[in-house]
Amino acid sequence: MAEHEYFQDHMPGNVCFGCGSDNPSGLHIHSYWKGDEAICQWQPDDSHQGWQGVTCGGIIATLIDCHCMATAMATAIRQEGRALSTEPHYKFATGMLNIKYLKPTLNDRTMELRAHVTEIKNGRKFSLVCDLLVDGEKTAEANVVAFLVYRSDQPDQANPQFGNPI
Repeated sequence: MAEHEYFQDHMPGNVCFGCGSDNPSGLHIHSYWKGDEAICQWQPDDSHQGWQGVTCGGIIATLIDCHCMATAMATAIRQEGRALSTEPHYKFATGMLNIKYLKPTLNDRTMELRAHVTEIKNGRKFSLVCDLLVDGEKTAEANVVAFLVYRSDQPDQANPQFGNPI
């Protein structure tokens, strides 16, 4: 597999359970660009099961949520025509997560998440769609809203929860 530039590598101080490289117990997802679509490939293990052989729906929700927040961040930076590693850094938070589970997602296969932004309002509200596929078959689809809640170049405008400089 070719080397990819992962969005999560450019999220300093990220302790999120799903996408945080600074969380030793987390899922450690990695998202990257493939054209205009953000891709994440992830392999569950037995600890991620809901029923025997089927991935827990909450784990799936976490994967979709974190992949979409990272996709919103990477989209914002890409629209500015700059590299992921450059300032300012952005933090996004989930405004809405609506998942339709289409069929059981087997736990012994690699999952592929595909997401893209469908709309941006006021430079702050990003709407996304995300599909989860296993062996090329869609097992879940989601509509997600991500809100820009922190910019490292405007810390005084941040929600107090996100006000610590990155």
